[in-house]
Amino acid sequence: MILPKVRDPRFVTIRRGGTLTDADHRLLALWAAACAEHVLGLFESSRPEDPRPRQAIWHARAWVRGEVRMMQTRAAGGHAMGAARDLRGAARHAAYAAGQAGAVAHVAAHELGAAAYAIKAARAAAPEGESETARRIECRWQRDQLPEEIRALVLDDQRLRNDICWSMFDC
Repeated sequence: MILPKVRDPRFVTIRRGGTLTDADHRLLALWAAACAEHVLGLFESSRPEDPRPRQAIWHARAWVRGEVRMMQTRAAGGHAMGAARDLRGAARHAAYAAGQAGAVAHVAAHELGAAAYAIKAARAAAPEGESETARRIECRWQRDQLPEEIRALVLDDQRLRNDICWSMFDC
């Protein structure tokens, strides 16, 4: 489970009764796409012929640019998650990260799913005995990518949801 039982209004758009602006929603989608893309090679090295995770990341960015609709982006995210189902380890987590990035257009709170799965992918790909170092490095890299406009929001979300995101955000 990555999403909280009670939705945080900060991740619900203003037009749906929350406080999230469209501009910040787009920044969350771009950050999630960056997190997923950072580990995408871990999937592609396992399944180079499967474009679904890369397409989900592309759709997330295209949604931000207004080139595709939310439903297309959400569907692309679902297809990326489908690519993960029969895999294990880093490749599976990387595909799930891409799927979560695609889902941000629909539910902004999936931004942490993309980040958490990307960290899990980096941790799983690390040599034996280095997984915790890899986790911390990936977490810090992600934080370095955060736009200032959403930095406080994401860091607070990480604090609040760290326990349901496998404690990936202790970095």
